[in-house]
Amino acid sequence: MVFGLVFPVFKVVALIELRHLKTLVALRDTGSLVEAADRLFLTQSALSHQLKDLEDRLGCSLFIRKTKPPRFTTAGRRLLALADDVIPTFRLAERDIARLAGGEVGRLHICIECHSCFQWLVPCIDRYRGAWPEVELDLTGGFNFEPLPALVRGDLDLVITSDPLELAEIKYVPLFRYEAKLAVSRDHKLAQRSYVDAADFSDQVLIIYPVARDRLDIFTQFLDPADVEPAALRTAELTPMMVQLVAGGRGIVSLPNWALAEYTRQEMIVALQLGKLGLWSTLYAAVRKEQFDSPYIQDFLSTARETCFSSLQGIEAVKPQDVAE
Repeated sequence: MVFGLVFPVFKVVALIELRHLKTLVALRDTGSLVEAADRLFLTQSALSHQLKDLEDRLGCSLFIRKTKPPRFTTAGRRLLALADDVIPTFRLAERDIARLAGGEVGRLHICIECHSCFQWLVPCIDRYRGAWPEVELDLTGGFNFEPLPALVRGDLDLVITSDPLELAEIKYVPLFRYEAKLAVSRDHKLAQRSYVDAADFSDQVLIIYPVARDRLDIFTQFLDPADVEPAALRTAELTPMMVQLVAGGRGIVSLPNWALAEYTRQEMIVALQLGKLGLWSTLYAAVRKEQFDSPYIQDFLSTARETCFSSLQGIEAVKPQDVAE
């Protein structure tokens, strides 16, 4: 009788694979089959087939189709609860095994090209330290030097950038897509507009980070192609300082949508779309190809993606065809 009870349970569990749980979590988190497929680097057809295959195996529906966001059935919610237990445990086991295999010691000197990234990178590093205590971690901003050449030389181990250069030694791993927006004060003459054109900058003071303009998307992708120059430039190193200057009517600034979300909720500033179609960019983690397969590098990349999608608003997964090599 004991075996008669155990074997049927084992048979049901064997029908569920880790990839199924990850797919359900992606569907829950994104609320869309299209976005879930993008996050998992699958086609929508492949993702739909995987979900249908799981439902056929289990003999029940897991979510109600044609609802947005998808509404999960009781069975679907039970599998999501299982996923929330199993996936973190599985990740922890992978980390432990990687350390046992000799990949626990290393150096991870990180450089960011935009101080807005501190919003998600610091929590990411805090999580990562607990899993890899033997990895030597350091974090710096790339305002006063060129980070990517420093990465090639071995002075750095990972660079967060939205401006990849074609360097044979470097591999770029996409983290997410984001929309750059223009922040203006609430009483600014542009505040009631749905979007702004490049020509609207010609009489404005533009606040920027203290880096070369060829490393700023607002110039390379928006102003320079239109041959427009702001009336004046002002620099500030910290995002909160930039927002305070904007709120006080001292200038305008272009920042990622997720960096402005908190300030728009507080009604400190107004965020406007850049152009009719918006200005979208991709944020990458750049690593040397020789280090790419190191367990502690791979786990940092996974932790970074998880932290981004759990803490930032308005970002999108990168489609496979948009990946920079």
